[in-house]
Amino acid sequence: MENKDIKSIANQNKAYIFAAIAVLFWSTASTSFKITLRYLNTIEMLFYSSLFASIALFIIILFQRKTKKIFKTERKEILNSAILGFMNPFFYYIILFKAYTLLPAQIAQPLNFIWPIMIVILSIPLLKQKIPLKSLLAIFISFFGVLLISTKGRLFNLRIDEPYGVFLALASSLIWALFFIINVRNTKDEVIRLFLSFAFGCIYTFILLYPNISMPPFFGILGALYIGLFEMGITFVIWIKALKYSSTTAQVNNLIYLTPFLSLVVIRIVIKEKILLSSIFGIIFIICGIILQKKLETNAL
Repeated sequence: MENKDIKSIANQNKAYIFAAIAVLFWSTASTSFKITLRYLNTIEMLFYSSLFASIALFIIILFQRKTKKIFKTERKEILNSAILGFMNPFFYYIILFKAYTLLPAQIAQPLNFIWPIMIVILSIPLLKQKIPLKSLLAIFISFFGVLLISTKGRLFNLRIDEPYGVFLALASSLIWALFFIINVRNTKDEVIRLFLSFAFGCIYTFILLYPNISMPPFFGILGALYIGLFEMGITFVIWIKALKYSSTTAQVNNLIYLTPFLSLVVIRIVIKEKILLSSIFGIIFIICGIILQKKLETNAL
């Protein structure tokens, strides 16, 4: 075996390790949201978690010796970061956290995970793309999973216990999809981009929080620290590392589909939610729809 092949295999193994770490951290996000919301309201949780994420990302930038890139950022790019920072983390997480206050974690998490299908839907009006019949089938499969989860399996009477919470969870996936479409062609350094977005998100949240700011409880700060580091900040950098080491993005992207299933395990063990069969089968339908759509996109290239 040539040295080049050995290096390629070693890099791919590193990619899988980094991707697995990221997936494990993201699998704990739903549980950490629910626990932290016992001690902080949605605005407080967003402010402290985005603050910790910004600090963590800045430390990473220091270690990578990229601080000069921040100060060399052009006004146009700063304005762009200010807009993107308003979308994510500010607007996205406010809506998502509010959904978690209204819904069980096993419902909020998979409904938020529908964002790849939302990208397909948004590409029709925004990118003027024509959606083939097979893509419509993929959308239908995923949204059948959404219906299954939202109604807790009560498909015949279609009763949703928390329609506003379901709406917010789905809206958060729509915002993330829109953020992805706008951000996809941005060639700026990913870590710098993340730092600026979270820094602006932190500023917006502080403005919203300022009139009522107070010393939060210890466990609230601890939860926000965990979210800021392992849902928002460091984990995204780990995922970027995985993508860079991998020979193709598909090889590590497929691991992300484990997240909602692992989330259910953590939710059951830590916060003791009784996992419904409708949640499990709903996630399966959502993932099947997403995988079908991804395969259609790959075949179209």
